[in-house]
Amino acid sequence: MSGSESEPSGIILGPLASEVMRVLWRTDHPLTPHAVRDVLNRSRSAPLAYTTVMTVLARLWERGAASRVKQGRSYAYTPAVANEATLAVRSVLRSYGAAAVAPFVEEARNNPEILARLEKLVRRFEDEGAERAEGEGSG
Repeated sequence: MSGSESEPSGIILGPLASEVMRVLWRTDHPLTPHAVRDVLNRSRSAPLAYTTVMTVLARLWERGAASRVKQGRSYAYTPAVANEATLAVRSVLRSYGAAAVAPFVEEARNNPEILARLEKLVRRFEDEGAERAEGEGSG
């Protein structure tokens, strides 16, 4: 995965939410708002308040970008999506539904790399659907 595919741009999430997601994506265990704040404040001249980080995490959870589990009196958060692009696609499809599919494919046709990736994914999903149908028919 290239940096443009995995690093948040801030376009969908905004700069602070993107920083928070970057922290979540770089760890393999749930993080409390306190832990996220500590990581973020290592590289800041003006430290973030706990309540600021807690609010950003709660909003990320509400948007489906983060998952959370109860940990003591607080929550601990993990990423619910692989990258910011997932959120962008989800947002477009929720806003425009099926009307977004044709323009997406038209744009993909202009980029051979993206078109090849799209074709590969369609074939994989078709194969998975066929395998699922065969499994249901034999039971």
